[in-house]
Amino acid sequence: MKKTLLLVILLINVFFASAQSTAEYIEEYADIAQDLAEEHHIPASIILGVAIHESAAGKSKIARYLNNHFGFKGKNSNTEIRSAYRDFPTVDSSYVHFITFLKSRNHFNTLFDKHDQYDFKAWARGIQRGGYARSRTWASQVIALIKKYELYQYDNRPEDYLEPVEPKPVYHAKKKSRRTYTVRKGDNLGSIAKRNKTTVKALMSKNGLKSSALKPGQKLKL
Repeated sequence: MKKTLLLVILLINVFFASAQSTAEYIEEYADIAQDLAEEHHIPASIILGVAIHESAAGKSKIARYLNNHFGFKGKNSNTEIRSAYRDFPTVDSSYVHFITFLKSRNHFNTLFDKHDQYDFKAWARGIQRGGYARSRTWASQVIALIKKYELYQYDNRPEDYLEPVEPKPVYHAKKKSRRTYTVRKGDNLGSIAKRNKTTVKALMSKNGLKSSALKPGQKLKL
């Protein structure tokens, strides 16, 4: 019983420590995110959300040793860890590079004209479509972080701002094609059923037949 209680207390402490460290991360880097957002017209929530996701709120190895908070690959001169990720002189320079990267790549630079600086959902999905990450759920994960930590509060949205309504996907039911067979001379229900992988009983039921007699030219539902 005591072991179970201690385990529960430990898990609670870990949860709150994680939440606290993320809150501290947001407080530390909210200013640079907002400065970049204002200058380049991109949601600050996206900058913070991607940074939290890619760096585990500053706790990942590449964040701690390489100042890399956005998962950029490349050469590094660090001797403490072996990594395929590039290093940055400061965390702030990593943030600046994120914006430079988006604006210099054809897959992403159209987002600056296409979306406003408040629609974080559209930005997240657009960045994913551009190939920023391999995971198909990357955008959903970033959006979830933005909502969880209410990062949209750093976007300085106008009071009358309304989030764009997301169109619901429309699914069109496929119409079942009705197959028919035209009876030819010499046909019988058994041979027709065999060729069309069905049964005599099914053919008679579908076509309302009371006997197995057929006439050439007669159409049967299969």
